[in-house]
This record gives sequence, C-alpha cells and structure tokens, in this order.
Amino acid sequence: MKLGAADFINKPWQNAHLMESVRTILNLSASATGDGRSLAAGNLSRKKLDQQFDFGSIIGEDPQILNILETIGRVAPTDASVLIMGESGTGKELIAEAIHHNSLRHKRPFVKVNLGGISTSLFESEMFGHVRGAFTDARHDRTGRFEMTNHGSIFLDEIGDLELASQVKLLRVLQDRTYEVLGSSRTKTVDVRVICATNKNLEELVTKNQFREDLLYRINLITIRLPALRERPGDIPLLVHHFLKNLGELYHRDLRIEREAMNWIKQLPLPGNVRQLKNLVERVVLLSPADTLGLSEFQNQYQPSAVKQVTGFPEVGALTLEEMEVQMIQRAMAFHKGKIARVARSLGLTRSALYRRLEKYGIPYDES
Repeated sequence: MKLGAADFINKPWQNAHLMESVRTILNLSASATGDGRSLAAGNLSRKKLDQQFDFGSIIGEDPQILNILETIGRVAPTDASVLIMGESGTGKELIAEAIHHNSLRHKRPFVKVNLGGISTSLFESEMFGHVRGAFTDARHDRTGRFEMTNHGSIFLDEIGDLELASQVKLLRVLQDRTYEVLGSSRTKTVDVRVICATNKNLEELVTKNQFREDLLYRINLITIRLPALRERPGDIPLLVHHFLKNLGELYHRDLRIEREAMNWIKQLPLPGNVRQLKNLVERVVLLSPADTLGLSEFQNQYQPSAVKQVTGFPEVGALTLEEMEVQMIQRAMAFHKGKIARVARSLGLTRSALYRRLEKYGIPYDES
C-alpha cells in the first residue's frame, strides 16, 4: 500500500469481494481518465458541476471546494472507501451525504454513526447487533448498524476516537464483509460502501500506536481534505446569504445584511468554521427586531471560541514538544494568513522544513 497499491485482499478471499474490489479500481481508473462525467482540470465551474451532480446542500465556489466536488463526482459511482478529513464544523457530514446521493446506492440506506459516542463495551452490539440473552438486559434482538446499511452507505464519523479494541472488530467487517451478531455464532455477510471522517491526524496516531495502520489503509483509498472556512473567505458571503434566505423563509422575514457587517464577518477567525458562522447568523436573526442586520448586531452577538492557545510557557508536563510545535505552526499560519514564506521566516525555518512539518502534522495549506 505504501508503494502505491490501491487495495489488498485477505486470504482466504471471497470471490464476490475480490471482484468488487477489482471493479471499484477499474471504475476509479476510468473516471480519472475521463468517463464522460469528469471535468477537465482547470475548467471547473460550479454551474457545470451542478449540471452533472447533486451538490445542492454544499455552498461554495472557492477553487478548493470545486476541486473537492469534482473529486466526489468521480468517486461517487464507485464503491471506493473515502476518508474525509478536516476541522470540526467544516461540513464533513455534508460531503459524505453528497457522495452517497451521487452514487449508485442513492436509493439505499445511508446510516450515520458517531463512533466517538460509542463505548468499547457497546461497540459490537451497536455495530453488529445482538440476540436476546447475549448479555444482561439483552431482552430483545437488536439489528446492528451494518445490517441496517446493507446495500447502502455507512458513514463512520469521528473514527479517530475509536478505541484500539474496537478497531480490530471494525477491521474484520471492512476486510471480509463478514461479521457475527453478538451472542450468535452464525456469520453474516454485508454489502456496504464505507465513508469515514475525522478531525484528527490518523497517520500521527498510527506512529503513536493509537490507530491501526492496516485499518487506515482500508478506509483511505480516497482521501478528501476539507479546507477551514478561514482558508476560503470568499465563500463566507455565499454562506451568510444562504443562511439568511433559509431563516427568512422559516420566520417569514425579508432578511438582509449591511456591507459593513459582511466585511467584519469575513475577517473573523471562526475556528468553529461553517457551524460557528451559522450559529452566529441565527443568533443575530433571533435577537434582532430589524430585518436589516448591521455591524453592531453581529458584534454584540459574536462569541469568540475558547481556543486552546499557548500564551506563555506551560507547566512542565502539560504539553509535549510536538504539541507545542503544532500549536505554534497553527498560530503562525493563522497570523500570516497561510503565506508560507512569512510563516517559515517567523518560525526560523526554511520553507522545505516548514512543508515537512505541515505534512507531518496534517496542517492544511495552500500549495499555490
């Protein structure tokens, strides 16, 4: 896999799973070389994308977003596993929904699972189901999430929070498409398309032995990295007007925003990304009696997020050197608005040394 293999098959294999894997790789190759639905590089436009695919729930015209949408259009018709990475609030769930809605499975179930909210003791019951009497209080049979998803797509959110013991159990069903219901010895097969998401650096977790390397290779055949909202400020007005339109229809109001207020919003750091922006707009709409929203209304309702920052030397043991380095690079990137030369100079690094650290820690940056 490290040398570029697209997939691997465990022995003894099932012919159906082997053929599915081969078919998926061939479909991906056909999409990459042009299958009639792809758009030529450098010729992307939101209008053309919307004519070919269903991306109505995703707002944005930034080149980074257009590239992501074009990638979704190419991989959606396949069964390739997709890993969506990005900060909290960047819209990972919307991207997963777009992949499913543009796939051949769009009429089948789309099941969402927040793995961060499932304890190790309940993992098997939640994911694979259980039979009556399998454990104390198991008074009825329970259908697991994978069985609910059969022939559809399953979205595994916050996969970086999954405990190692649960990762082993998840790996088997992803590799062999087989599992056992808790309390039963009968093996079941399942046909699902797997989409995962995380705001953590999984490669870094692998080096720390907190995430299985074989599981990472199983889920990241296609990786989509979502940019933070501060990296695409041109999309902020589109999002604000979208939120105002929806809220206006909901509350029967003709909502507008003053230019001064919009300019002020565009310069906010918004560490909570789209989710934080939406909350701000909705809070202003609910508390403002006027339909035209001005700068003062937004300033009064803006609540800066409690972002963990290093304002001095922390107590010994509070942070590792690596964690301090990540925070300092992130702060420098935000302060210099992603300008690599300035960031490198302020940190006392060469550009190449900074690029190595950005790749190592999974910190997004503009290659242009």
